[in-house]
Amino acid sequence: MPNALRKPWISPEDYLSAEKVAEIRHEYVDGEIFAMVGASRRHAGIVGNVFVALRQAARSRGCSAYTNDVKVRIEAANAYYYPDLVVTCHPGDDDPYVVQAPSLVAEVLSDSTEAVDRREKRVNYQTIPSLREIVLVAQNERRVEIYRRDGDGWVADVVTAGLVVLESLGLNLPLEAVYED
Repeated sequence: MPNALRKPWISPEDYLSAEKVAEIRHEYVDGEIFAMVGASRRHAGIVGNVFVALRQAARSRGCSAYTNDVKVRIEAANAYYYPDLVVTCHPGDDDPYVVQAPSLVAEVLSDSTEAVDRREKRVNYQTIPSLREIVLVAQNERRVEIYRRDGDGWVADVVTAGLVVLESLGLNLPLEAVYED
C-alpha cells in the first residue's frame, strides 16, 4: 500500500530520554506517545486528600508514595503510565523517574480519562506481578472502586459510604476524607 500512513514507532529508551526534558508529560504505549492534559481543581483536591493518607500509611510500612509525576512501568504492555498515585514497597525499586514494582496504584476518574483508565490502564496494571491493589476514585460522585489481587485473580470492592479499606497498606480511610474540600 504505497499511500498507507505509518505511525512513527518510538523505543522505550528514546521515550524515557525525551520525557526527562519534555515540557509536558506523555504516556507511552507500545511505541506511541500520548500527551497528558491538565486536571481540574476537584481532581487535584481528591489526589491531595488521598495522598496525605497514603503517604503516612506507606511510611509506617517502609514504603514510598508518589503523586502524578512519577511513571509506572508495565512490562507486559510495553507501556509507561503516570498514575495519579502510586505506592512501592520494594527495596530495589529505586529508579528516580520510574516505579518498577508498585504495590498500589490509584487513578482519579475524570470525564476525559475514565474510559482509558477503566478499559486500558486497569487491565494493564493487573499484569504487574507486584501490584496488590488498583484504586479508581470517581471525581463526579462519591464512589471508590478497589480492585484487589486475590490469588491468581482480582476481586472488586465498591465503596459509596463508610471506609475505603486498602489492605496493602493496612489503611482505613473514611470516604468523607477522600472528598473533603
